[in-house]
Amino acid sequence: MSRLQAEHLYKVFGRRPDDAVTRLRAGADREELRAEGTTAAVVDASFTVEPGQIFVVMGLSGSGKSTLLRMLNGLSDPTAGQVLFDGQDLTKLSPRELREVRSRKISMVFQHFALFPHRSVLENAAYGLEVQGLPRAERERRATEALELAGLKGWEKSWPDELSGGMQQRVGLARALATDADLLLMDESFSALDPLIRRDMQDQLLELQKTLKKTIVFITHDLNEAMRLGDQIAVMRDGRIVQTGSAEDILVTPANDYVAAFTQDVDRARVLTAGAVMADPETAYGTTTSDGTELRTAADVLAAAPATVAEDTPIIELFTPCSTSGVAVAVTGADGELVGVVPRARLLAVLGEPTTQQEAAPSAVIPAQVKDAAETADSVKDAVEDARNAGDDGGKSVGKVSSGA
Repeated sequence: MSRLQAEHLYKVFGRRPDDAVTRLRAGADREELRAEGTTAAVVDASFTVEPGQIFVVMGLSGSGKSTLLRMLNGLSDPTAGQVLFDGQDLTKLSPRELREVRSRKISMVFQHFALFPHRSVLENAAYGLEVQGLPRAERERRATEALELAGLKGWEKSWPDELSGGMQQRVGLARALATDADLLLMDESFSALDPLIRRDMQDQLLELQKTLKKTIVFITHDLNEAMRLGDQIAVMRDGRIVQTGSAEDILVTPANDYVAAFTQDVDRARVLTAGAVMADPETAYGTTTSDGTELRTAADVLAAAPATVAEDTPIIELFTPCSTSGVAVAVTGADGELVGVVPRARLLAVLGEPTTQQEAAPSAVIPAQVKDAAETADSVKDAVEDARNAGDDGGKSVGKVSSGA
């Protein structure tokens, strides 16, 4: 069973919200409603979050992502639609039942820390347990463990104003972890931090997730943060979810021009993996090594490959081995068997501009430019070799050919 499901959620502010939902379902434009004094903050949002998954909702300011998050724990009632948590419809719970769910099963980490200045770090971390009514000894024990997980061991007796911004956010994370909630909701939790501290907090969250395997819904407007953290990513625009998929899905086959433009500045080499860009192993059969050995079997490919990598290896780690050998990099599965290869031409081509889903073939795994680049890669390679052998001008020509390629 899915941990969390949002089914056709709408949130409308203003006059006659139910009528506005009916009009939106019939195809009315959001701007048309706004001109009449009605704001459709979230429009027909549906998605599923699996247990242990980090689900990132990404969008620009005003896209509706924070409103969507508040509906997931009942802080804001949806105008229409359902929120199912472990199969239970939160929209039908009484206020008392909803408070019980929020105190024990759903925790929230806010953007601006939300710490009590008159409570110590330990008391802040234990606050959710205090709300649950646990004995003091028990809540202090669990809060101390959570602070250690968050990297704040030894700071239990300190006051919030004695901590840096990153440390204060760690207290907020520890407070959420201490309750041992099944679901963590994180509303732009790292956006107020400096870039280096922000990356450190991302590392901390990913490290914790390896052990705790919490179900997390993470809101951000930072595309690189979304790509780094999200197992699944939902892209929002004007209240609607315009695409849901993995980071690789969104980079490689964006649903429309908006998503393509949104992702165009992402460092694809650090997001895409060997498994996302690899070709079938058979494509390497029949090729020859520099010493003339023909590759006929998977064992031949593994033996000749300049490197053997796992499917989740970022492609940035493949450039060095690809640059030193004409043989494709070998990609292996969990059992060590050959599952694919990454030739040099394919690696270069995948860094091209993405296509939209409408333009991509149904079986497309990498951008359409890959085919054209693959066909010209050999000629580019030959040009580079010619330049290297061209005498005094060789070094300059190599630079020109490389940049042109």
